[in-house]
Amino acid sequence: RSGEMAKLTQLIDNDVFRAYATYTTIVLLKMMLMSLLTAYFRITRKAFVNPEDTASFGKGESAKKYLRTDQDVERVRRGHLNDLENIVPFLGIGLLYALSGPELYSALLHFRIFVGSRILHTFAYMIPLPQPSRGLSWVAGYAVTISMAYKVLKTSLYL
Repeated sequence: RSGEMAKLTQLIDNDVFRAYATYTTIVLLKMMLMSLLTAYFRITRKAFVNPEDTASFGKGESAKKYLRTDQDVERVRRGHLNDLENIVPFLGIGLLYALSGPELYSALLHFRIFVGSRILHTFAYMIPLPQPSRGLSWVAGYAVTISMAYKVLKTSLYL
């Protein structure tokens, strides 16, 4: 077991892994912020999907008017869903990429472009900015994840 701990310590000392941990933390915090933003919009727009969530606004029939969809709430939810669809693959593929031994410069470029694209995507979704800003920011992040996946497969191809 002490050999395993030494390997873990080596991993933590690895610059590429530390970069991965840093940028993963940033993008996960951004995604968590989307949950808070959704809750904020639900409360301020008084638009809920569960009857128990309307209890503080009234009882029975008077509370039913708050069981509704709202355009602003749905926009935030779609942005959050898009984060889930793109950040989760980045987490797994990015980890494998970080462990595959890339150059620090290349890893930083991949991680920074991905995180930047996700932040830009969120602004483009929430403001909203005119297309193709949101689409281009999505493509940039998606292309980075595909690039990392390609490099992982190229490095350790056991097909």
